[in-house]
Amino acid sequence: MPPREVVVTGLGLLSPLGDSAGALHEALLAGEIGVKPIELFDPSLLTTKLGGEIRPFEPERYLGERNLRPLDRTSRLLISAATRALEDAGWTAEARSGRELSLAVGTTYCSMHTISEFDRRGLKLGPNYVSPFDFANSVINAAAGQAAIWHKLAGVNSTLAGGETSGLQAIAYGADLIRTGQTDVVLAGGVEELCFESSIAYSRAGRLAGGEAGTETNGRPVPFDRARDGFAPGEGAGLLVLEAAEVAEARGAKIYARIAGSGAAFAPERKGDFAAALARAITAAWASTIGARGERGALMCIGCGASGARDLDAWEAQGIALGLKATGAPTDLPVAAIKANLGEALGASGAFQAMSLIATLADGRLPGIAGLEATDEGFPLAGVSPDSQTLAIRTGGLALATAISADGPVMALLLAAP
Repeated sequence: MPPREVVVTGLGLLSPLGDSAGALHEALLAGEIGVKPIELFDPSLLTTKLGGEIRPFEPERYLGERNLRPLDRTSRLLISAATRALEDAGWTAEARSGRELSLAVGTTYCSMHTISEFDRRGLKLGPNYVSPFDFANSVINAAAGQAAIWHKLAGVNSTLAGGETSGLQAIAYGADLIRTGQTDVVLAGGVEELCFESSIAYSRAGRLAGGEAGTETNGRPVPFDRARDGFAPGEGAGLLVLEAAEVAEARGAKIYARIAGSGAAFAPERKGDFAAALARAITAAWASTIGARGERGALMCIGCGASGARDLDAWEAQGIALGLKATGAPTDLPVAAIKANLGEALGASGAFQAMSLIATLADGRLPGIAGLEATDEGFPLAGVSPDSQTLAIRTGGLALATAISADGPVMALLLAAP
């Protein structure tokens, strides 16, 4: 069977800048900042006191009056995003009856706070005093399992943990499941909670803003800025409804975009290999499946995973430049880096990037990099700007999403206008 075309028919998210793809897009274009003083926990031990926190987070708005006690923050975020995505795609409970919808979730830590609370209580009071509710959420695929139970998703259920690349990995994986005929519909994206435990780990590792220079760039992290010294932690959940094109067309679904191709690689030697690995991933994305049939001039813009990290931002920029050169694409393409507005939401970030690019392919407006003042000397990407940019989107125009993780994974995803 030839590979099937994969389209996007639904978008569901919860972010620090809104709970719909449209609201997020308009907020990003306006330069709104969701990175603010953290209120969810005491940030006094962190090098930065700022985070991309969803507040107020009121899961009852999305999940109704059902019993939420067995669900921790991460599961509530993911199930809420799934609710929004299914509603947006028109997959009602009736429509889902008798169909096996699948789920692919990217996350770095899933329920880190719950896992830590479970362990702390067990160590202090003994195993007889731990919470059974916490135990159910103490594995990395807990949120995906809870979401599948809640929405009766009986198809493939997968959790992918690849650091900052997790969300893009999940979307690519979900698309591959459909292309190869293993399923017809996949909810794909990611989730991450903002919590003290993961934040203090990044702070002690010198990854958060303020960890190197002792001060924060303009009061908060700014991707690609010359004065950047780390990122701000973030949170959220985002899921794209992916479908086989023939399934979406048969039910008259709205098509937002198509998944044109993807590529993944790994940088085993870390510092020296990141740029080359990302270039390989971009080249693979271009050559893969439907993306191989695209014109080289069809690439319109780039949405990157840069977060304000001094090393990773530089390597990502170098890798993008190498990848564009290798594919023959223009090297001055407009570039967005929305973690300036949202913080580093790890597993959720890839879904946010994809949704932002899908909105750009629809209306031709690409968000600027909020707060960007000056880039490093010899910076290889000419298309970065603090201001939003207007593009002339062609039919079938492509957008490239990229991400790299400090642990070595790199990822590239190509999205196409319908």
